[in-house]
Amino acid sequence: MESLTKTIIANSYFSINFTKTPIAFEISHIKRLTVGNDMLSFTYQILKTHVRWTTLLKQWLIDSNYTVIFTGAGMSTESGLPDFRSSNGLWKHKDPSQIASIKALNENVQEFIEFYRNRVLGVKEYKPHNGHYILAKWEEQGLIQSIITQNVDGFHQLAGSTRVAELHGTLQKLHCQACGKEYSSEEYIKADYYCECGGILRPSIVLFGEALPKDAFDFALRETEKAELFIVLGSSLSVTPANQFPLFAKENGAKLVIVNQEPTSMDFFADMMIHDRKIGELLHELDQDLTI
Repeated sequence: MESLTKTIIANSYFSINFTKTPIAFEISHIKRLTVGNDMLSFTYQILKTHVRWTTLLKQWLIDSNYTVIFTGAGMSTESGLPDFRSSNGLWKHKDPSQIASIKALNENVQEFIEFYRNRVLGVKEYKPHNGHYILAKWEEQGLIQSIITQNVDGFHQLAGSTRVAELHGTLQKLHCQACGKEYSSEEYIKADYYCECGGILRPSIVLFGEALPKDAFDFALRETEKAELFIVLGSSLSVTPANQFPLFAKENGAKLVIVNQEPTSMDFFADMMIHDRKIGELLHELDQDLTI
């Protein structure tokens, strides 16, 4: 069969819109591999075509005894929330190290509070989309076991998911920087920025210069160790150390599926990758006639 050359990363299955019906292709072997600009590109040869990728992925979901979902910014942007690094993202006119850091909290309190009050208010304007609710339903049905997320909007829990590791914290809660007492994010909306002890209230998120929350990290690590199927939804996998979980799952024997609008630097390790698809639509398509 004729070889094809694409700057897309794969080693097993990939979905590509040659027609209106995406087909999964199996790669027979990599003929040439080059590395440049932190991405991998290669010439590959198609071995054989498969049925629709949905059929294949549905079967993987059904066969897996332990499935872990890993979500990134692409999951949230479909609810309307802005991302961080795009041309219209939250960091377009701001240096994150200057505004979203522990240093900013300590040295530029008012600017820090103003920025995060706007973020808290912004999150309240949006709601989970259909994809969040499908994942919550799958958890209830036992089809997936947990979610690891880089997002801080709390939408997975709002949709009904309960076993969620929030690696970067949440905007749904505040805590006192001095005594640690927890508050609802509603306090920011009421323009109340101080704890009863006099300390500053801050969002319970991970700022630049802070470590990931231990409980969330340990939970994510345990879940990744148990995964037979690990599905990435909407993450560029460019932020460490969170981006190590998919690789750890793969090294531990799990099938790795990466779903993202653009190729990622880790697609080469994936058993299946899907690009240029909206996550909500993809999950809806998978959910149709899915029998456990």
